[in-house]
Amino acid sequence: MNNKELIDLLEKTRHLDRQQWIALLESYTDEDRAYAAHKAAQTAVKVFGKEIFIRGIVEFSNVCRNDCYYCGIRKSNANCERYRLTKEQILDCCDAGYEYGFRTFVLQSGEDKSFTTDKLCDIVGSIKKAHPDCAVTLSVGELEYEDYKRLFDAGADRYLLRHETANPEHYRKLHPSDMSWQRRMDCLKQLKEIGYQTGCGMMVGAPYQTVEDIADDLMFVERFKPEMIGMGPFIPHKDTPFKDKPAGSYELTLFLISLCRLMLPDCLIPATTALGTIRPDGREHGVMAGANVIMPNLSPMNVRKKYLLYDGKICTGDESAQCRACLERRMESIGYKVIITRGDHKSYDKDSSLR
Repeated sequence: MNNKELIDLLEKTRHLDRQQWIALLESYTDEDRAYAAHKAAQTAVKVFGKEIFIRGIVEFSNVCRNDCYYCGIRKSNANCERYRLTKEQILDCCDAGYEYGFRTFVLQSGEDKSFTTDKLCDIVGSIKKAHPDCAVTLSVGELEYEDYKRLFDAGADRYLLRHETANPEHYRKLHPSDMSWQRRMDCLKQLKEIGYQTGCGMMVGAPYQTVEDIADDLMFVERFKPEMIGMGPFIPHKDTPFKDKPAGSYELTLFLISLCRLMLPDCLIPATTALGTIRPDGREHGVMAGANVIMPNLSPMNVRKKYLLYDGKICTGDESAQCRACLERRMESIGYKVIITRGDHKSYDKDSSLR
């Protein structure tokens, strides 16, 4: 089968086997990528219309206990100026975001153990009490099952935890020995079991990544069936062991967005900040490749430049209202509209959406 036939097969069956994935990834051309993007955009429009969901990110701590080799806020980075937001600051960000039209708040941090489960439950509960029509997404790393369950019971709706790679050997090349690939997989399984709308994802072009690794990632995504998939190109950070590694491919990232859209038509797929960092119009290209979510920053201006997972991150100097207005104009320029809604996955039980 040629590549267009493989793309057609994926669109029809939502499945390719490992050798078909490898063949497609090894030999795709710009023409193949454009073909996949066209089909993926059509698929997204069938499911979501020309509407783009918007999430407001609050990066509430850049303290992290982990030492991932690629990450700018890794615990060994002595050049990282650490910060933690207070509960009141986090709530203020959400209050302001609500006025700007955000109906999903994404609370993201390093694995900062000073934010205990009790504290996080209090914050989540306070947001839901103030804004019962909003969704809360958490992205705070690996926790115990009981912690995930308590946070869900406190009102958290979604959880983002990138699997990063489906290959245990590759995982070991990206992380120190005290971190476990199996632990990451167990956490993802637990999140699904509890009832979160769950997001996984990978770094495209991560150091030591092979075509076979990406094929395994796509096969994992098919099996796991996440409600959300976060994919962005690897971008090196100057204060990490991977500072001299090449950045991931922008074109491959867009291609993978398209392939994931064809494989999981209902999935929520963001056009990430990393795409916009590599190319000024990267988020627009992400949407035209099949993405349907954008995630501007609601964090206070004085901390945004401190939460740098990679070098060159955009929108660290924009006011939240300016950022939202800018993204609306960008989406309108390609024929899409940002809408004010929680933007839940279609399988989510609407009867329990205002918990």
